[in-house]
Amino acid sequence: MSRAEVLLVPGPVGSLEVVVEPGEPVDSSSPLVAVVAHPHPLYRGTMDNKVITTLSRMYRQLGVTVLRFNFRGVGASAGVHDEGRGEVDDMLAVARYAVEHNPDAQLVLAGFSFGSAIAAAASEVLSGESLSSTNKTCQHLVLVAPPVDRYSYAPNGEFACPTCVVIGGADDIVDADVVTAWVHDLATPPRLICIPQASHFFHGELITMKTRLEPEVRAMMAESNAV
Repeated sequence: MSRAEVLLVPGPVGSLEVVVEPGEPVDSSSPLVAVVAHPHPLYRGTMDNKVITTLSRMYRQLGVTVLRFNFRGVGASAGVHDEGRGEVDDMLAVARYAVEHNPDAQLVLAGFSFGSAIAAAASEVLSGESLSSTNKTCQHLVLVAPPVDRYSYAPNGEFACPTCVVIGGADDIVDADVVTAWVHDLATPPRLICIPQASHFFHGELITMKTRLEPEVRAMMAESNAV
């Protein structure tokens, strides 16, 4: 497998620090490229967060090339925190770069905590536009520990693509009961994984998260291929 590469990708307010990690060789008729968004920058969230690197590892083992990146003002990324507004533009810039440099691949988005809100908002933008001449949009979405009581998700009552939500039953930051109720209230409820003993950062439960999530991601990949 090719090694990870650290790049500076043009963003809305300057360069964005991006790590590109090629997927492992697998037999796939529909290659994917994933863009993964980290937790809140003002609470030390970076692309090296363990939940983010676990998501990246899962995708790579499924043969998916992964781009994880630092939002504006984090690490080597230019700019300052913009309370979620500019961060959506950051993710869109990385998504467009991913598609441009992986023209045969379909795009998927994922995010953890604050990053899940950004991924969900970016997927809504992409559902209404063409990423490239091949009209690519987000093929599926993974939202880990989404703070649904603080940010807008699925404003039309459903997501524009297959979606999986992961929540820890012992989450000390995001109320698992609120997330569960929100999922069931959506017009088209996404897949839901609840790991009862997991905290917000999935301490000691990262392997469980990966093991539970992987078959759901495989199912969403198959669902996208069938459309």
